[in-house]
Amino acid sequence: MDALPIARLQFATTTSFHFLFVLLTLGLVTLVAVMQTRSAFGGKPELTRMTRFWGKLYVINYALGIVTGIVMEFQFGLTWTGLSAVAGDVFGAPLAIETLVAFFAESTFLGLWIFGFGRLNKWVHLALIWLVTLTAYASALFIMVANSFLQNPVGTHVENGVLKLDDFGALFTNPALAMSLPHVLSAALMTGGFFVVGVSAYHFIKRTKEIEFFRRSMRIGVLTSLVGSTMVIGFGFAQFGPLGEYHPGKLETPDPLVGAPLGLMIQIGFVAFLASILGTLLLFRNWITKVRPLLYVMVLAIPLPFFAAISGWLVREIGRQPWLIRGRLTTADAVASIPAGQLLFSFIAFTLLFLVLAIADWVLMSRVAKRGPDPEEEAAPPRAELPVLSGV
Repeated sequence: MDALPIARLQFATTTSFHFLFVLLTLGLVTLVAVMQTRSAFGGKPELTRMTRFWGKLYVINYALGIVTGIVMEFQFGLTWTGLSAVAGDVFGAPLAIETLVAFFAESTFLGLWIFGFGRLNKWVHLALIWLVTLTAYASALFIMVANSFLQNPVGTHVENGVLKLDDFGALFTNPALAMSLPHVLSAALMTGGFFVVGVSAYHFIKRTKEIEFFRRSMRIGVLTSLVGSTMVIGFGFAQFGPLGEYHPGKLETPDPLVGAPLGLMIQIGFVAFLASILGTLLLFRNWITKVRPLLYVMVLAIPLPFFAAISGWLVREIGRQPWLIRGRLTTADAVASIPAGQLLFSFIAFTLLFLVLAIADWVLMSRVAKRGPDPEEEAAPPRAELPVLSGV
């Protein structure tokens, strides 16, 4: 039994699961920050309740996503020891900064925001959610800096078989990063927008009494979906040039493992874009909540951005093979000398763990989403467990 395919499949599974959490986290935190900003500047009471309701869903997804991120970090040192030996000094730097940003700064600000409802000055509280948002985006930046280094190892030289860093700034001006970072961020916006629209549509299907609440939510979600889908297509096609340069021959005569997800990603992207345009037109005509078949489509469309994002990630990662670091280190040379049986056991164990986390995330979020906003939560101070476990 060959250990390499198992190691690759294990890491692909880990990163894919983690990426699903990250997408929704980045998208939702942006929308929550916008809602709270509008509320702080004299918006209607529904905006404060919207901040709390969508904030709960964001916190649930964030908390469970942390676990998948921790497992992914461990796999670099346990399964891909060759990567650490050859490029640990370079590749590890942005990952270390990301860990500090994500697990210290972002978590600290988020904790203060969660327990600050009704206790902190509204401007301080507003500043906290924007700090959470900015640190979340900074985390995505450092992750993409590290990934782009694998695609195009700039700012380094080889010394005794080890990559040494010449210019730290070159990692941030990497051509492989220029379009891929905004592409990921816009995909997150589209994902968050589709999620808000889908949940709002569900409540209109159930003939909710919170008409103004979910009408405002849907309006924000539709406009965010339009902006996100427009940007994701633009930045996506802008990467075709660099992709052809970094992965020669992969796009002209694509491997089925690259061509299949690439075709799926493009098709879903255009469907999402057209759906966002249609939703925007219906929104301004005040028809969007009155066409019941369309409401069902909105609910069913929630997974579309996730499928598109995973497909795009597979194109980016599989297209680099057989290199782990393009031109410097092959995947076969990077994998640790671990018996295939042990890798298979850990792969099965981690996959089961991720399935449990994904199911738990879906169950918790669906319960909170279906229950809807608490009509009394604006006046009542939040309990310590409220943001994560309310409605379970």
